[in-house]
Formats: sequence, C-alpha cells, structure tokens
Amino acid sequence: MQNPHMGCLGSQDLGQITWRRHPHGASRVSDLPAGSPASHDSDGFRLVHLGFDRVECAGNCPGPRNDGGENECLVIGGRHADAIVEPTGLYRNPTGESLMVRVALLSGGVGGARLARGLYALDGVDTSVIVNVGDDEVVYGVDVSPDVDTVIYTLASVEGPHGWGIEGDGTEVMAHLEAFGIDTSFRIGDRDLATNLFRTQMLRDGATLSEVTRRASSAFGLDATILPVTDDPVRTMLHVDDGWIRFQEYFVIRGQKDTVLDIRFDGADEASPAPGVLEAIRDADVALVAPSNPPLSIWPILAVPGVADALARSPRVICVSPLFGGRALKGPAHVVLRSLGMSPGNRGVVEAYKGLLDDLVIDVGDAPDRSRLADMGLRVHVHDTRISDPDAAATFAEWLMSLL
Repeated sequence: MQNPHMGCLGSQDLGQITWRRHPHGASRVSDLPAGSPASHDSDGFRLVHLGFDRVECAGNCPGPRNDGGENECLVIGGRHADAIVEPTGLYRNPTGESLMVRVALLSGGVGGARLARGLYALDGVDTSVIVNVGDDEVVYGVDVSPDVDTVIYTLASVEGPHGWGIEGDGTEVMAHLEAFGIDTSFRIGDRDLATNLFRTQMLRDGATLSEVTRRASSAFGLDATILPVTDDPVRTMLHVDDGWIRFQEYFVIRGQKDTVLDIRFDGADEASPAPGVLEAIRDADVALVAPSNPPLSIWPILAVPGVADALARSPRVICVSPLFGGRALKGPAHVVLRSLGMSPGNRGVVEAYKGLLDDLVIDVGDAPDRSRLADMGLRVHVHDTRISDPDAAATFAEWLMSLL
C-alpha cells in the first residue's frame, strides 16, 4: 500500500516502512488517545502525535506534500507527528521509531504457547510470556517443566504434532528404561530428555529456573521473554476420590479420568514471583489470559503472591476462552470447571477468574454465549479461536491486538 509522501522528510523513503495496525486501534480521529492532536486530510489520512520526543524533519521546515493533500510535512500545531494513520487504522511511523504494544501473556502449555507464537509473529508487539510451573515434576530423576518447554518448542517451531514434545523425537531412552522394568507411562523423547537433563544439571549447580529458561530459549535460537512465574517450587495437587495426588499422576499416569474435587498449590504461599514477572504485568498495555485450563494452568500462576494483585491493576485484561462448543478440544478444562462447582460453558470460565477480566474472547461455535454472558460485567467478543496453525495464530493475534 502506498503512503502519501511528505515533502519535508528529505531522503527518508516511506515506501520501505511497513504498514502496521495502529497500536491504539485508532480508525477514526475520535478513537485516538486523549490529548493527541490529529488533522484530517482529503484522502482520509491523518497525522497523529502520541507524545514521544520527535526527530525533526530535514531542514526543520514545513513543505508541500506531493500527494496533493491539505496537510504539510509532519507538523501538527508546531509538533512533529509520530505516525500517519490511514482510514483502516493501519499506521506507518515515518521516522522509523517503533510504536510498541506491551503484552503480558499468562500461559499454560499448548494453548498459551500457540497464542504466544501468534503474538511473536507481529511487528510492534512486545510480548512477555509468564508460564505456569505447577505441572513441574521430577521424572526418571530429572527436573521436568512441561509448560515452559512447550512454550520454547512452539516458539522455535519444533513442537510435536500434538503440541508438546519435539517433532520427530526418538524414544530410544524410553525403550531402554522399559527393558529395566521401569514404568514409562510418562513419555519423554530423547531430545526432550536432553533439555531436561540440561535443566537438572543447571539447577543442581545453583541456577534458578528463570536462568535455565533463558539459556534453553537461547539454545533454541529464540530472542523471547519467557518467564516462569516463580523460581520457587510450586506443585499443583488435586483431591480425587482416593485422596490428594500430584498433577502429573492425574494428567498423565491416570489419564485425567479422576473427578477433581478440590485443588491446592503446594509451596505457593512461600513463593515469590520470578524476576521480571510483576514488572511485565505492571508495564503491559494489556494482560492476556491464554486459552489454557483455568484451574489447572492459570490458577497456579495467580496463586503466587503478588501476581493476581498485579493483574487486577492492569489497564485491561483479556481472556481467550479454551472452550469450543462448551468443551475443551484437548484436556479436561470443561470437566474440571464443573467438578469444582462452576457453571457449564463460558460462564464457568468467567467465574473461574472472579472479576479479573475486562474482556472474554469466545469461539464462533459459542456465539450464542455472547448474549448469555451479558450480565457478567465484561465485554464478550466472538472470533475463530482455533490457532493450531501458525498462520491462523498470527491472524488471530493481529485481530486480538485490534481490540485495544
């Protein structure tokens, strides 16, 4: 799309700057942030100033524009504009200075990882992924962090066909363990095991889980902010018919067949948020709650002291529902919500977050829920939320940012 070139920009080539969605979602002058001057133009383009310090135009003098419009240069009321906004809300930053939207994403495993991948595909979005550690366990003598690794593998585009593990990973170690008579119900691929061995060694040497996560992300070629919610041990415990069991026994060993009667997070009361977690939420323009299982994946994050309070102070909290037609595509989210006393469907998702949400995004298959949730005190949006495909995830993330 061609931009109206500004005559006073000297040698800058606006044609080389990519059009992006305006970070404030402005498609009309009335949508712009308060105090942001704007000027109309006969071609529908506007100049906006968002309050940043501005590099002045070449020669520091207004000049005629070559598109025939009424505005001159990038000066509005004597101030240089930060962006040109065209009628659809797309913007271009003529000086090349990035206009970033800061996002804090609370994530479990597969659903959160896929949403993170979509967000990382966007220009102008700075995402911090805050990840559940309640599923962490010691298996075969090594420290396993399933949700953290799922986020890393997905962002690195090496995740397995079901969303976890590593694509094409071998199972030689599992076969050898079986030969020793060891129960290998908890399957770990060979390359995945290497990640866990690396984590185990670093933790034994005194590193924190945050440090391990940074090193692992770098090893997979990522420049991403992936933050375990805490460096302290927090373990999700589930009360079922025969007593309290650990998360991995419920989820993997028993195949999620037990009815969950209650839930607790051992160690959460004594835990501290990992470095950067509270800051990421505090500094974010929007906090997103991933389409993860609310009680099993997001509650362990909120159980760490300070996290729920930080989320409550966020300027906007948007949750993407994990349900499709009232049910989870994978996993027991809809079943666990009901067994813990919450309403069926998306009403139960809202209830699970106890007033923390400003917006809920539901799948097109749940569109009738929009009117049914009118009394819940939040905005409800309907969109296709199936994001297993990377392109679909990016398209969804771009739409999600347009809500801001």
